[in-house]
Amino acid sequence: MATVPVNPKPFLNNLTGKPVIVKLKWGMEYKGYLASVDSYMNLQLANTEEYIDGQFSGNLGEILIRCNNVMYLRGVPEDAEIEDAESIGSLCSLE
Repeated sequence: MATVPVNPKPFLNNLTGKPVIVKLKWGMEYKGYLASVDSYMNLQLANTEEYIDGQFSGNLGEILIRCNNVMYLRGVPEDAEIEDAESIGSLCSLE
């Protein structure tokens, strides 16, 4: 399967206000609505749920995720399962 490069800024801007899943390098996943993205690609999520090792661990509400902690982010259609979501990895590089 060939991968096609995706420009991350328009990708993230198109996901603003939509449900997303963000996986951190440390293994935790956060499912919520992408409220905003700044110029460094830090992410603000609303109505966020935390999953650790695939198990629901609680509702967090509004959170901020620093970009260098993100392994990948994927958009989730509201009526689709997690496995069908589109994804993008390595949103920002370490400086």
